[in-house]
Amino acid sequence: MSSAWLKPYMPRSLYARAALILVLPVIVLLLVVGIAFLQKHLEDVTEQMTRTASREVMLVLATMQDAETQQQAMAEIRPDLSALEMKVRFLGINERPEVGYRRWYDFIAPQVDSDLHAFLPNLVAIALPSGDEARLYLNTDLGLLQLTMDRRRLSPAAPHQLIVTMVFFAVIMTSISFLYMRNQLRPITRLADAAQAFGRGRVVPYAPGGAIEVRAAGNAFLDMRARIERQMEQRTMMLSGVSHDLRTPLTRLKLGLSMLPEDESTPLQKDVDEMQLLLDAFLDFSRGAAEGAPEQVDPSELLKQIVNDAQRAGHTAELVATEGSGAAMLRPTSIRRAVENLIGNAVRYGNRAEVSLSLTPKTLRIRVEDDGPGIPLEQRTEAVKPFSRLDPARNQNQGSGVGLGLAIVADIARAHGGVLRLGKSERLGGLSADIIIGR
Repeated sequence: MSSAWLKPYMPRSLYARAALILVLPVIVLLLVVGIAFLQKHLEDVTEQMTRTASREVMLVLATMQDAETQQQAMAEIRPDLSALEMKVRFLGINERPEVGYRRWYDFIAPQVDSDLHAFLPNLVAIALPSGDEARLYLNTDLGLLQLTMDRRRLSPAAPHQLIVTMVFFAVIMTSISFLYMRNQLRPITRLADAAQAFGRGRVVPYAPGGAIEVRAAGNAFLDMRARIERQMEQRTMMLSGVSHDLRTPLTRLKLGLSMLPEDESTPLQKDVDEMQLLLDAFLDFSRGAAEGAPEQVDPSELLKQIVNDAQRAGHTAELVATEGSGAAMLRPTSIRRAVENLIGNAVRYGNRAEVSLSLTPKTLRIRVEDDGPGIPLEQRTEAVKPFSRLDPARNQNQGSGVGLGLAIVADIARAHGGVLRLGKSERLGGLSADIIIGR
């Protein structure tokens, strides 16, 4: 049988699931024992005790049946009352049975009431004010008779003590088990926090702890984090070194071209400029998102500065909307490079760029829209790959890059634990690029 219907109702956190696994069997055991105790033991014992007490009451009523006055009746039943340990009196004309009060935890009282009414036809009412006394009001030919007896003759004394004892010790033991369980789960949550922080581009101190299996997972995470950091450092050093070494021959080419006639050097100068642009893109891509440490940044102020700088550079860019407020852990230099790349692409293939910000308690979204031709749905995955050019889908009159702009943006978004999503702009009709980062 499929259990998919149960998943939406199950807790999602590890603490809640472990607590459910720990508490649910205890609750079920308490319910089963309690119900079995009440139905199989207490009810049977209570029925036997009330039946016996009813016979004694019927004996008292039969003894006073031939009496003509209340005094005569009291005299006839006095010897039986001493043996049965009961107290009897007739109520006055204006007296009423004192009923209605019952202890809230006296859960066996309803059965005592129903059994006595079944066994005693003359019973008018019954009062169970405490665990020591029970008052029965019976209708006789001489008037309303109040019969007082020990409550312990009708039901077991303090029947709730077993339930209270079980619940008390269940709470105590469950609390102790929960504290121990929390200590065992704490290393797992620390490992999850360290992995989540590393996925968002932050390196937080972490030392493996807990059980052997958790320590093994922690050590494996530390090894993996070290390998990834070494790989990123090697990639950065390799690309930076290659790009830096190529600058020297490019400089010599520029000096050589400056000595040639202008009509001969112009085509070659364009090739050198394109190579220079390619090297600059390589350097940006090699730096990736590792430039600077994450810090608390106001995203709205950062976007205002980026848009103002783009406007001073001659780009038609505008910050059109800002929703929410607060700070987020970001690398300002990397985010600036990502947004500038998106604005540059927007004004290269369109006429204008509109930037918007949406800040919620859980996510940060930076959106850049343009009025260009956009990117077809089937080519959006290919567009974020390095060195991918979608020239047929773009405006060739505005020039073409080297295919690293969106790849750099996607790399920066992933380094912040986020993602780059491409879509169609509803406002301008062109490309809509969203940088979505979890807070």
